[in-house]
Amino acid sequence: MKHTQTLTHTIDATGKTLGRTASAVAKLLMGKDSTSFEKNTVSSNKVSIINASKASIDPKKLTAKFYERYSGYPGGLTKERMDMIIARKGYSEVFKLAVYGMLPGNKLRARLMKNLTVSE
Repeated sequence: MKHTQTLTHTIDATGKTLGRTASAVAKLLMGKDSTSFEKNTVSSNKVSIINASKASIDPKKLTAKFYERYSGYPGGLTKERMDMIIARKGYSEVFKLAVYGMLPGNKLRARLMKNLTVSE
């Protein structure tokens, strides 16, 4: 019988880089911090990132980093710079995209992302 306990982790992003924070969050969401880690199950960990807007993001990365979306139609590839995404949706979207990219690309990814909350 497996005992699952919901753990809530809070990570303060003040002064931390985007990538290091995102990789720490991805590990917690997957449950790799616990001894009962199983890669085919969703862990019961909930993670919240606070002070996302105070994170240390390199000014060069704001204009050099592009995010791509594809609509599925010919010519439907759109690219958007990081600073444009921050202006449109806020810093929380950038953190969500970073964590999303660090989670394994399988059926559990969407369910793991539901355990993440980001506040500015």
